[in-house]
Amino acid sequence: MNIKTIFSPFDSKLFVFSFIDLTHDRLSNILKNQNKYMPSVYDLKPKFQELLSPILELLYKLKITPNQITFLSLLLSLICGLCLYCFRNQKEILFLIPIVLFLRMALNALDGMMARNYNLSSKLGEILNELGDVLSDTFIYLPLLFLFNKSLLMLLIFLFVFLAALTEFCGILCKSMVSIRSYQGPMGKSDRAFFVGLLSLLLYFFPLIQNYLEIIFGLAILLLTITCMNRLKTIFS
Repeated sequence: MNIKTIFSPFDSKLFVFSFIDLTHDRLSNILKNQNKYMPSVYDLKPKFQELLSPILELLYKLKITPNQITFLSLLLSLICGLCLYCFRNQKEILFLIPIVLFLRMALNALDGMMARNYNLSSKLGEILNELGDVLSDTFIYLPLLFLFNKSLLMLLIFLFVFLAALTEFCGILCKSMVSIRSYQGPMGKSDRAFFVGLLSLLLYFFPLIQNYLEIIFGLAILLLTITCMNRLKTIFS
């Protein structure tokens, strides 16, 4: 069947309903296979932590605590968000996003490593860690709303931020119910950082990608939804 036939006035309704049925079947297959392993940037964490070991030892010698590192990460994210808003008309501000996201991931790894390796874990630290992740995501990702003037894209970015927080809530919910903190992907914290960081660089070097941002964020929202379901499934497994 050629393109003209598909989009003819007589067959348009049939095409729409066929597309909906196909999409439904695809999603059904995805949900049925949630128990299968889904790769994530989080899988690189052990190697990343190994590279950070010398910095960890230095911070411990300087009497830096895990909670101080968490606060530093939160402050860094807040400053990044403010800069994104204040300099939203400057194209170069896009370079700040991947830099801050990388530093934030490093700080996030360091506070956990220090707490575990030097027996500095605490209930306050756990609260700050979980709350800090959600707030940091919000501080960095929400200002993306002001970089674009398309209403649909702004709505999709807002949904992206909301679902990013929801994925962390689902992970915490698993821990409260079955004592297992769920980190399943495919769009966990590290994956979101990689996605937004890479997208920022691509937008700078290839501005035409702006024409496809609705599709890109739409797919990211789908992956976030799957992530929430994967994490909640841990409760019943």
